[in-house]
Amino acid sequence: MKREFQDLLAEKGRSELPRVLIAAAECAPLAKTGGLADVVGTLPRALKKLGVDARVILPYHHVIKEKYADKTEHLSDFYVDLGWRHQYAGIERLEADGVTVYLVDSEFYFGDAIYRGGDPEGEQYAFFTRAVLDCLPDLDFEPDIVHCNDWHTAMIPMLGRTQYPGQMQTELKYLLTIHNILYQGKYGFGIVRDLLGVEDRYFTPEFMELDGCADFLKAGCVFADRINTVSPSYAREIRTPYYGEGLEGILNARAREVTGILNGIDKTVFNPHADPLLPARYDKGHLNGKKLCKLDLQQRLGLEVRADVPLFAMVTRMTEQKGFDLIVRMLDELMRCGDLQFVLLGSGDREYEDFMRAAESRYPGRLCAYLGYSDPLSHQIYAGSDFYLMPSRFEPCGISQMIALRYGSLPIVRETGGLRDTVTPYNKFDGTGNGFSFANFNAHEMKGAVLAALSAYRDKNAMAGLVRAAMEADFGFDKSAEEYVRHYLWML
Repeated sequence: MKREFQDLLAEKGRSELPRVLIAAAECAPLAKTGGLADVVGTLPRALKKLGVDARVILPYHHVIKEKYADKTEHLSDFYVDLGWRHQYAGIERLEADGVTVYLVDSEFYFGDAIYRGGDPEGEQYAFFTRAVLDCLPDLDFEPDIVHCNDWHTAMIPMLGRTQYPGQMQTELKYLLTIHNILYQGKYGFGIVRDLLGVEDRYFTPEFMELDGCADFLKAGCVFADRINTVSPSYAREIRTPYYGEGLEGILNARAREVTGILNGIDKTVFNPHADPLLPARYDKGHLNGKKLCKLDLQQRLGLEVRADVPLFAMVTRMTEQKGFDLIVRMLDELMRCGDLQFVLLGSGDREYEDFMRAAESRYPGRLCAYLGYSDPLSHQIYAGSDFYLMPSRFEPCGISQMIALRYGSLPIVRETGGLRDTVTPYNKFDGTGNGFSFANFNAHEMKGAVLAALSAYRDKNAMAGLVRAAMEADFGFDKSAEEYVRHYLWML
């Protein structure tokens, strides 16, 4: 155990690190729709290396049951009262990659979509919230801290503190991690009163009212012991009206308890030296394999097979948040900037998909828009590209730029959230940096960053230094896990 942790434990009069139960809607590789699942899947393994007994509790989604049903152990079952419903809840235990996962079973709520949308989704996760709290005394594990993630579990601290007098749920410590403040779980007061028995006195701006609704995430921000988000810059940004989505008031009121912990990546999964999905392997000292990956990618996607042409890439959801307004505004100008190629892997809003289909027809052999998703292809794009474009309007953390750095594809990013915290812009005067960036959400500023990247590409020494710096950047989850341990210890 690190001496720092030993000292913090001594201050608390403890000899052991806290036991942590991580509550979330999804967890990779069991059930995944986005980056939240990657964090919840990776963090407990990293915490375990540090000596923390960290376990996960999540819904027993049908996608998990289909694959893992014969590997689970039934622990208990009970009934949850949710409004007029009296619903079965089972607790199953699964050992997954060395991590203990508790699964809340309910065919009624988790037998189809992970997220049902609208009021049905609110009822889904109201049930999950209640089931988590009710099962705590009977688990084969007694946590010190419940680590909640996003709005789907944000009501746990409020209900634990207000509806379980004299019971263990009231005494537990609660950490709330905000992965994306845009999604808050807003529902009518009547629905929340009916489902969770919340008293009317809490439907006020002091507690959980926002925009005339009961806001699950706001309730978590009020009642959790600490709040963190997934990068230091985003923790500062969400305390401003532009990024705060109406929660900047409570976050500023609790500024001393709001921090940012940068996410990381699983370096065993994303490792160009050992990645089985690549046609050739490489590392920072031996880059010939990266050149072979580029040629293979060009051939695979129908581009002109040329080692000398700079290849720009995006692997992304095609949404406004990801900066696609800038892509639509500037793509044709970029394609006219010089001899370059562009690859997109992703899907999203129809207007952006239609735009990219048309662009592919305008630039045969130079642009490929693969509309959909393929995990093997994503790895091959990170390895085969020279530059990785990520012009987000906002980005709580971002994982793609970390993967790109790991594979030696130089990120071109807007300076926001975790992009600001991970990408150091190239300084041509002293040769420092690991990518390129622009400050404002502006198409011409993005073009300027692309032109700077093209200029660097023509300088072999500059590119060699940039690629080396990119691949030397360490954004593994071990550092993130250490910071979470500090937070857990501060909460005791």
